[in-house]
Amino acid sequence: MKNKDKISDLTNENLLQAFIESGDVAYFGELYRRYIPLVYGLCLKYLNNQESAHDAVMDIFTTLVEKVPQYEIKNFNTWLYSVAKNHCLHVLRKEKQTSFVNIEDAFVENEAIFTLTDKPQSQEETDALAYCLDTLSEEQRLSINYFFYEEKSYADIVDLTGFALTKVKSYIQNGKRNLKSCIRKVLQLS
Repeated sequence: MKNKDKISDLTNENLLQAFIESGDVAYFGELYRRYIPLVYGLCLKYLNNQESAHDAVMDIFTTLVEKVPQYEIKNFNTWLYSVAKNHCLHVLRKEKQTSFVNIEDAFVENEAIFTLTDKPQSQEETDALAYCLDTLSEEQRLSINYFFYEEKSYADIVDLTGFALTKVKSYIQNGKRNLKSCIRKVLQLS
């Protein structure tokens, strides 16, 4: 099995054995190449996303190169199916831990006096907003700035600040209320 010119002529069992004995990834690469359509199909079925399925196929290959020598594999096809399925389930569990936010929570009230980003403001309103932003707590100011001006999601703000998701929502909600109240006072509106 030293002649790599005929690597594509080897059986699946011979490729697996040659990889285990030599550690040469070329053998395993050829073996895995034969299974890519099946692995991709399985990943697509579980992940329901082409890009995620492509990523999973590559991740599984990388994982297998390390794992294969550690196991006694009697039926590679069955073992590969099991590893690929478990990888996809792991990806799905990890995605499930990501916080998703109701899109309706992302909109600001569309009132004439308080619109952070949806319409031009008078210089007086702009100045009042700038002044009032400085009166907010650091947490509220950061959350408001990331959410409205940098258009970050709640999850992004959690990652950037380390604040809990519930705190981020609270900082934004309370910050909006405080800004609205402050702007009304500065502009002397009822």
